[in-house]
Amino acid sequence: MSSSEASSSMPDWEKRFRAPRVGLPEWAEDAPQRSLFVSNTTGTFELYAWDRETGAQRQVTDRPNGTSEGTLSPDGEWVWWFRDTDGDEFGVWVRQPFGGGADEDATPGLEASYPAGLALGKDGTAVVGRSTDEDGTTIHVVPPGEAEPVEIYRHAESGGVGDLSEDGTLIVVEHTEHGDAMHSSLRVVRLDGSAVAELDDTRGGQEELGLECLGFAPVAGDTRLLVAHQRRGRWEPMVWDVATGEETALAIELPGDVAAEWYPDGSALLVVHSYQARSEIFRYELATGALSRLQTPAGSVSGATARPDGTVEFLWSSAAEPSEVRSTTGATVLEAPGFRAPSSLPVEDVWVEGPGGRVHALVQKPVDGDGPFPTVFEIHGGPTWHDSDAFAAGPAAWLDHGFAVVRVNYRGSTGYGREWTDALKHRVGLIELEDIAAVREWAVGSGLADPAKLVLSGGSWGGFLTLLGLGTQPDAWTLGLAAVPVADYVAAYDDEMEQLKALDRTLFGGSPQDVPDRYEASSPITYVGQVKAPVYISAGMNDPRCPIRQIDNYVERLEGLGKTHEVYRYDAGHGSLVVEERIKQLRLELDFALRHLDISL
Repeated sequence: MSSSEASSSMPDWEKRFRAPRVGLPEWAEDAPQRSLFVSNTTGTFELYAWDRETGAQRQVTDRPNGTSEGTLSPDGEWVWWFRDTDGDEFGVWVRQPFGGGADEDATPGLEASYPAGLALGKDGTAVVGRSTDEDGTTIHVVPPGEAEPVEIYRHAESGGVGDLSEDGTLIVVEHTEHGDAMHSSLRVVRLDGSAVAELDDTRGGQEELGLECLGFAPVAGDTRLLVAHQRRGRWEPMVWDVATGEETALAIELPGDVAAEWYPDGSALLVVHSYQARSEIFRYELATGALSRLQTPAGSVSGATARPDGTVEFLWSSAAEPSEVRSTTGATVLEAPGFRAPSSLPVEDVWVEGPGGRVHALVQKPVDGDGPFPTVFEIHGGPTWHDSDAFAAGPAAWLDHGFAVVRVNYRGSTGYGREWTDALKHRVGLIELEDIAAVREWAVGSGLADPAKLVLSGGSWGGFLTLLGLGTQPDAWTLGLAAVPVADYVAAYDDEMEQLKALDRTLFGGSPQDVPDRYEASSPITYVGQVKAPVYISAGMNDPRCPIRQIDNYVERLEGLGKTHEVYRYDAGHGSLVVEERIKQLRLELDFALRHLDISL
């Protein structure tokens, strides 16, 4: 379909999904003119190679269910990408010449697994993290040439590859051997697996703190490692010299979470500051401690990278304006061919007193009318994630159909400090719903929301909260829309990928065998008999995160009890990378809501 045909024959909500868009380009360290990015130009999200010198772009992958995970070798000669099966996230790494050619097995000798990190060396060495139900986490060094992979790490708990030093001699292992999957420790090892240094902020009980590897300094022989820590109650960076053990705190006094990466010469850091649903970027001089803000519009920076010439490229959007790949030079870096997505409506910030503290919500109102409106509570997944002032086609579609949209950054969300994020222990799901209930009370009391037309909706963890909310708060919600949800927590635990089992053990304080009462209290299927609202469920047949069997269990209970429901199953994993499939799913949700709320357009 041509751009003109799309502009004239589609409603705006469909155009926002179909509009071609691009992700932030990654560039090869030793060949910065070579880049890799993700785009939906063909209607499916795939990887594209881009030669900045010639302007040539080439589609690298072409699969029915799309491809999103890939990287470039340091010399820019190879595109590595992860080949799973129909979105099940279980597969192997393959590689393809940057200029085109046949794919080849990039890690011969390693069987299929879930990915657990990848680091590529300048000499062709690869460090590959793997996760399987049988082996837990393993890390392998794949030497250049025909040599066999060498296993250097194995543990039952979740973990993975953090980074490989610039000279290819040191590897960072992010691990949770202490048993808390929410808080990693860092171990630096040589290529043979022998230990060099350990950084561990776990203290046991409620005081465990997390660490994250942000990368070695990009200078040969430099043993400085950039690390994210939570020692002051939020994520912020520090520099750890793994050879001497020296730790250097950085004077970056910004509220909220602070992430960073190295500038290519190692003299400064590119800082991404996330706070109260918005983000901005800074340059931090390591020698002087000077912090200077780089100009970006109000909204969200969802990715940023510093180029060798000192400029910064970033992916920006706001709730009202679609994403763009911009540069601090003021230029647009990369545009997809075709029409631009229509704009939407800005968000308003609302703060509501909840049982665990002030809850931040983002509110959007339709253009016409003064309210009360039919209202969708769109609940984010994660749970360690957050809704932000960023462009999203789904909420914009509900606005186009006359709904108000409320998004709640409940306890567990990031960007509000460690205590807020770590609050989800033992009473899993029930804590988040308390915050959502407080915002719901505000929405109805303020005149925004029609209490007879309240929709609880979400995907993944948001889908779990939707089903749990319909059962535990049956009089609060008129309708429920749950995408790829956890529906039967015990069955989900049995079938899900090992990394998520480790997370569940951390959240609940053990396995279903250890603490059965906690799983029962947090499982939507426990409350299915109390559900009053019509329920719509969509599920991926190959989903390793929210597997299909546990959803089928819930649906069978709904059917047996005669509850009003509809189910849509599709051939993919935890969501879809196919644009038409995404449109189909939202169209089905809109139709279900309009019918059951008796709304005509």
